[in-house]
Amino acid sequence: MTDEDLMSQFQAGSVAAFNILVERYSERLTHYLYGFLGDMRRCEDLLQETFLRVYRNRHSYRRIAKFSTWLYTIAGNLARSEYRKRKRRRLYSIQSVNRDNEEYEMQLPDESFAPDKHAESIIQDKYIQQALDDIPASFREVVVLRDVQQLAYDEIAEITGLPMGTVKSRINRGRTKLQTLLKDVYPFYEPATA
Repeated sequence: MTDEDLMSQFQAGSVAAFNILVERYSERLTHYLYGFLGDMRRCEDLLQETFLRVYRNRHSYRRIAKFSTWLYTIAGNLARSEYRKRKRRRLYSIQSVNRDNEEYEMQLPDESFAPDKHAESIIQDKYIQQALDDIPASFREVVVLRDVQQLAYDEIAEITGLPMGTVKSRINRGRTKLQTLLKDVYPFYEPATA
């Protein structure tokens, strides 16, 4: 059954159809959001918020659009908002104190689980995520949509609201910036081609 058929069933009241859509897209959207933000906890929150908005706004979806495009547009808007909020936040060191000069506990992610067979993959992921964080958000979003999510150019244009030429240009420029950032770490790094 197509996504659009499932969405029609969901609009008619079938929660089971919604659950199938969540199952189909949860992993892909998590990769998309992580590629954009680089923070798994925030990705999980935004993933839940994305599906909550799909649930609440199910009647605003029109079958003339692909469901995946509509879904990625919602997730992308949430990710862009989160990214803008993040840029405004002040960063604190681990030894930070509050205004009353009292120490407070900072929550740090548990990164202690790293079996040997996955260690190299984890390190590579961190280098790639750091490189993605270092390129402008406008390039990062389209590169993640194209190279990680493997969406077509027209879908990316629809999700981002950008003209097709701008999408292609940003993908190429983003890939070039990534290649430059990763050349010392991965001398043979070749980004996905169009």
